[in-house]
Amino acid sequence: MPDEPSPAQGHTLDLLRSLARTLGGSDLAEIAAYVALSLAAALVGSLAAVLLVPLVQPGHALQLAGGMFDVGGGVEMRAAVFVAATAAFAVLRWLVAWLGARLTSRYGMTRRRLVHARLVDAPLASLADATSAEIANVLTYNVETLTQGFAALLQLLVAGITTIVSLGFAFWVSPPLMLTAPLLAGFALVASRIFGREQSQVGRRYVADMTRLFWLSEDFPRRLRHIRSFGRGDAEKESYGAISAALGHGYRRQLELVAAGRLVLELLAAAAIAAVLVLAYRWHGVDQSSLIAVCLLLGRLLPYLVSTRQSFQQLRSAVPAFGLWQRYMDLDTIRSPATPSPAGPGTDRPALHIERIRLAPPLAGLDVRQVSLRPGELTLIRGDSGIGKSSLVDVLAGMGVPEVFAARVDGHAIGFGEYRELVRHGAYVSQGVRPWQHSVRECLRWAAPEAGAELMQAALQDVGLDRRLAGSLQGLDTALHSTASRLSGGELQRLLLAQVILRRPFLAVLDEATSALDAASEIQVLAAMKRRLPQTILVVVSHRASVAAVADQCLSIDGDLVATMAASADPCRAAALKHGGRPHDGAR
Repeated sequence: MPDEPSPAQGHTLDLLRSLARTLGGSDLAEIAAYVALSLAAALVGSLAAVLLVPLVQPGHALQLAGGMFDVGGGVEMRAAVFVAATAAFAVLRWLVAWLGARLTSRYGMTRRRLVHARLVDAPLASLADATSAEIANVLTYNVETLTQGFAALLQLLVAGITTIVSLGFAFWVSPPLMLTAPLLAGFALVASRIFGREQSQVGRRYVADMTRLFWLSEDFPRRLRHIRSFGRGDAEKESYGAISAALGHGYRRQLELVAAGRLVLELLAAAAIAAVLVLAYRWHGVDQSSLIAVCLLLGRLLPYLVSTRQSFQQLRSAVPAFGLWQRYMDLDTIRSPATPSPAGPGTDRPALHIERIRLAPPLAGLDVRQVSLRPGELTLIRGDSGIGKSSLVDVLAGMGVPEVFAARVDGHAIGFGEYRELVRHGAYVSQGVRPWQHSVRECLRWAAPEAGAELMQAALQDVGLDRRLAGSLQGLDTALHSTASRLSGGELQRLLLAQVILRRPFLAVLDEATSALDAASEIQVLAAMKRRLPQTILVVVSHRASVAAVADQCLSIDGDLVATMAASADPCRAAALKHGGRPHDGAR
């Protein structure tokens, strides 16, 4: 019974099968061309090695399988043929490298775009257990490791083809000398198994440690204030240093394993060549020219043996990287059809009457009923932290799927799919979002590509950011992340609210999006947004009771997951309902 593959070999085989499934038709066509060019390069390279023999031994014809191989002519002719074959080999090898670089570059670019697109289209619930550090790792270093594994696979293809062709030529030159082939195969098998399992383990630990390093490195300026205020700078250095040491050890061990593998391969190759020489001198009938040709052909394999060892190590490191990438590629998608939203700018926007929303687990106890959302009105949602406010507004924004949903528009009942399409022209700003664009202009144009400078300035004036930029020489081109012109947390929130004004959404959800503003500025900005967006439904999540001054209604959630609606004209009554009231007007 054949031996079962080791865990490392099994993972590698799984990787190869998975890689094949992710390749498209054009990729497979170019890989076929890559294999064909590699085969041509191997054939021409082996031929060049054989053509070198008459130059080493002038006047001696080379016997090939009982026949004669002689270019004819003088030394000059033989040299010219050898140079032509070597030049053709160099050109073919360059073409192989060029096509390999093209394939590898496109493979890495495609993997990044695919996983990023899947993350953008993934349901929010599927990302609930994913850390931002792991996602950042998937989009950056992890894909780089996967790309290196693909490049290693291409290198292994070249090495395999070259080995087969070189051994084939050697057998053609002298079949008796190729009786050493089983010995060479045995040496290669031993070399492939040495350090293989450890390399796989080191690669997996390296990916895990890199994810931990992402976790400690993200949002560093904000974390720095927290660390300093607690006096934990030394502990932070120690923690970061420990992970850095683990990464350094992993990287060093990878290089050590590569060097050790190279040493083993070179020693085994030397032993194999020595065995061929001994056999040649002990075996009668093997001429010197055939011996030289076989040694030249086998010598061509030495550089590939060294690179093959490193390629196998990179391929093993790519196994855990591909597993992480595939896990995110397996996420479901909720992408809406690319059809014009019936509630886009310039259209009549109806009121929404939500009869019931019951959240799916783990917040299945939150059951909201009889909520009317009208354009031009602001609905305030209040409740303790962790009680389900963000999950509720995720559903209202069409990004989360409820367990139960019933609503009416213009007297007609609609399902959640119709509701989601209705609110698709929306805007969602949460507390922790920071603009990632380069400048103020790019940030605003991202939200409204058609907006000109005049509209941008008006929106900035509405949110109270115009004076801040008036003092900057760059104006709308003020850099967001430059040390000299960096905006504060409150100013960044104002900028995001200016995006909402420019977009003119059907539904705007502001989840603690004004938390960095003082109470008076918060009221001013929200009041300005109501004036500028008379056709927009505003839903604001805030812990501040003062927001009720500009709200048209308040939805309060108490500790028992009881949701209560009240008109904000009586904020004291709304607060009382939150802390002890019971449902009224059909709300639970």
